[in-house]
Amino acid sequence: MFFLEFAIVLIVMLIGAQYGGIFFGMAGGVGLAVLVFVFKLAPASPPIAVMLIILSVVVAASTLEAAGGMQVLIKKAEALLRKNPSRITFFSPLIAWVFTFMSGTGNVLYNVLPVIAEVAREAKIRPERPISIAVIASQHAVVASPISAATVALASMLAPQGVTLTQIMVIAIPATLIGIMAGALVVNRMGRELEDDPVYLEKMAKGLIPVLTAQEQGAIANTKEAKLSVVIFLIGAVLVVLLGTFSWLRPDVVNAAGKVSKLNMTNAIEIVMLSISALMVVTCKVDVNKIISGSVFKNGMLGVVSVFGLAWMSDTLLVNNMDMIKNSVQEVVKAQPLLFAFALFVASAITHSQGATVAALVPLGIALGVSGLTITAMFPAVCGYFIIPSTGVLLAGVAFDRTGTTKIGKYVVNHSYMVPGLVATIVGVITGFVILRIFF
Repeated sequence: MFFLEFAIVLIVMLIGAQYGGIFFGMAGGVGLAVLVFVFKLAPASPPIAVMLIILSVVVAASTLEAAGGMQVLIKKAEALLRKNPSRITFFSPLIAWVFTFMSGTGNVLYNVLPVIAEVAREAKIRPERPISIAVIASQHAVVASPISAATVALASMLAPQGVTLTQIMVIAIPATLIGIMAGALVVNRMGRELEDDPVYLEKMAKGLIPVLTAQEQGAIANTKEAKLSVVIFLIGAVLVVLLGTFSWLRPDVVNAAGKVSKLNMTNAIEIVMLSISALMVVTCKVDVNKIISGSVFKNGMLGVVSVFGLAWMSDTLLVNNMDMIKNSVQEVVKAQPLLFAFALFVASAITHSQGATVAALVPLGIALGVSGLTITAMFPAVCGYFIIPSTGVLLAGVAFDRTGTTKIGKYVVNHSYMVPGLVATIVGVITGFVILRIFF
């Protein structure tokens, strides 16, 4: 019966991938309904803790966007890229990584991609190279960011095993950086040189590639309030790291029964994120209506709904079949933990979400006896959603490259992101295990 139930879950995820976006969460609800009403499984507890922690981070990042802080970061990126055009294939992924790391969301990349495309073309460098690896770098930075939805969800799940946010970052930061730089080395020679590319030459001959102007990029906010919002947001990120590193900074709290315990990191992150959001609104004169209408909030809420439906459905399947699953695959996964990394990779390719993948599969890994640090080492494996190029930032990279070098091939999977994505992910996971072996 388990395999039939498991097939239902897979079918639901595949159908969700067809529609994308918020439909993932809706499809998860349908799958849950089948498991409960048809197979008579008792529903697991909804993933409320994970949803709330993601929501708090989304609110903070959305407030930063409404305050103009995202645009400040983008302006800095443009200046750096234009100063070093010949090194754009290596600078663009670093900029994408740093900005995503600081903001906790890859949405900042949308406004950087046109700059990357323009600077690359001006430097006569094939835009496919810096664009493809920048998009992949942004995905991997989500794994390393202490305030991304995926990382805070992982930290909350692994906390009972004694794994701290600091330990996750010690592994994830170098692993993802080394992974994306390996990807940059590979794509640096990918494809023909721009001036030899037949598609580009044809577009030039037909006058289909106009010169980009500064006006096309849109006005960049550069007010003191926008700059202050960046400072406040980064202070919040530092506070999260400090609270995770030094437990004595978190107060001892007393519950209604009189039991004293240390404030857990899940609640600490939620408190910090909501507090800095309020501080940005008050000190940076933020229009609160813009917070909920911005792209960061909308995309973040998609993630919350996806986690709600998918994680609840997956947890229901796992809780009701845990004994059978343990008996069947526990020893195999313990002996070959990389098999679980492959499962994370495949799940992320289907869900198109690091956070949803963490919520759906990490509880299974823990239940199967995979150690928290081992799961952390394979954390970069959740960046597999480049396999099917249907998410916004992947499509944006193609759209912003007017030369036509960044593309999705005839067979869909033969696209510009495949090579850098595979290299960055494989090298990232290997590096994670090397760090684990050396330092832990």
